[in-house]
Amino acid sequence: MSNTKKRLVWSYAGLDNSGLAGQLADTRTIQALGAHACCVTTAITAQNNYRVVAINPSTKEQLASQLQALQELGEPDAIKVGLLPSIDSLELLITFLKQTEKSVPLVLDPVVETSSGTQLMPDVVIEQLKKVLPVVTLITPNIDELARLTGQEIQSIEDIERQARTLIDRGVGAVLVKGGHWSSEHASDFFVNKKNQFWLHSDRKETNNTRGTGCVLSSAIATALALNYSIEDAVVIGKMTLNQGLRYSYSVKQQKGPLAVKSWPMDEQDMPKLTRQYPLSEYHFPSLAKQIMGLYPVVDSAEWLERLLPLGITTIQLRVKDLEGDALENEIRKAIAIAEQYKAKLFINDYWQLAIKYQAYGVHLGQEDLDDADLEAVSQAGLHLGVSTHCFYEVARAHAIKPSYLACGPVYHTDSKQMSWIPHGINKLSYWKNLMQSYPWVAIGGINADRIPEVASTGVSGIAMISAITQAHYPEQTATSMMQLIEQHRSKV
Repeated sequence: MSNTKKRLVWSYAGLDNSGLAGQLADTRTIQALGAHACCVTTAITAQNNYRVVAINPSTKEQLASQLQALQELGEPDAIKVGLLPSIDSLELLITFLKQTEKSVPLVLDPVVETSSGTQLMPDVVIEQLKKVLPVVTLITPNIDELARLTGQEIQSIEDIERQARTLIDRGVGAVLVKGGHWSSEHASDFFVNKKNQFWLHSDRKETNNTRGTGCVLSSAIATALALNYSIEDAVVIGKMTLNQGLRYSYSVKQQKGPLAVKSWPMDEQDMPKLTRQYPLSEYHFPSLAKQIMGLYPVVDSAEWLERLLPLGITTIQLRVKDLEGDALENEIRKAIAIAEQYKAKLFINDYWQLAIKYQAYGVHLGQEDLDDADLEAVSQAGLHLGVSTHCFYEVARAHAIKPSYLACGPVYHTDSKQMSWIPHGINKLSYWKNLMQSYPWVAIGGINADRIPEVASTGVSGIAMISAITQAHYPEQTATSMMQLIEQHRSKV
């Protein structure tokens, strides 16, 4: 008997009897992402590709009995809410949420009307919905639905951002505006909550089979929240799932068909590009795709370059934390000169202006550094760029920049730097390396000689070391031994 336990995700939505959207799309998506789908059917809709024949709302008694049955099964880990065809369907949901022992993430896809123009949510429900936004973790309106909820026209990017913030002011936790038709080149969506805002951009998929896009997106986000991903990560995962579903979509009787989600996202082409502002900017950083970085020491002084580069190390990073002004500039200039002497790839951490001034090989930036760095200047200077990543949100942000390499960490627990991230482990490191195959990956965080074999066996391009080398009794011997281990176990990949 299997001991596998799956998270419970409810689809509180309408049943589309044609199987193109609604609750069937929800359940297919939830289960493809590894959770267990439960249903509260708010209505049985009679519809097809041509028209909505009828909307048959569930009675109050039918809704209450479905809720009772699921409550006895156990509280959900997340709820996706779709069609709300009656006041009863809204009020019973709110009553349930008030009775739960824990806060349940709720993703609301406000299905106001069909693509053909048939109104699905009555005006009275729309008005009442505005009063209960504080219980919503994330709402996913399209532009027309956003205008309907705020009562304001939307004619520009600024309008989208402003009206999304209006919903935040009214109490909703977060907003994801589906702006798929705004640009001819990209499908771009806007996310905002009280702490963050960003745009997600994906290349348009050439398919006419787009039924159920909103259902797939919202149920995928709900599932990711049930699996304990952050709201930002969940939105990226939702967009990846949507993109996968579009790629595998199919027609029905030579007519417009639904999306088809196969599995957890596993393909780089589904990863969106995340930017702080609209539109998407283009950068051009030299590629390191065909180069092996090997042992990648991260050191705090030029002196370490003098000790380590003669060993044959080809890639190294200078991370200076305790110098300022002329002392800092002199240290960076000295390190660059030493690296040039040994023809090594030296990445300067953070100080991109000095890296440009003295023509370092490259710059390495953390996520916080990306906010202040002039990426266009780094790109124009011809420098290579490495970017630290820790989660889906950060990988999507780095993907928009197209750096020379990506760093994944922490792989294991590390004391070298205070971090809020749970260690990835080998399985997650392998996932990222296999997902984003166009980038070389550097593993970092808690790696020592004992752990090198399993890290190198993932096929990552580089393995970054900080304290394992700089705090060793015999740093040169330790580094030499690590280089041999990496080479030995990479050869088995």
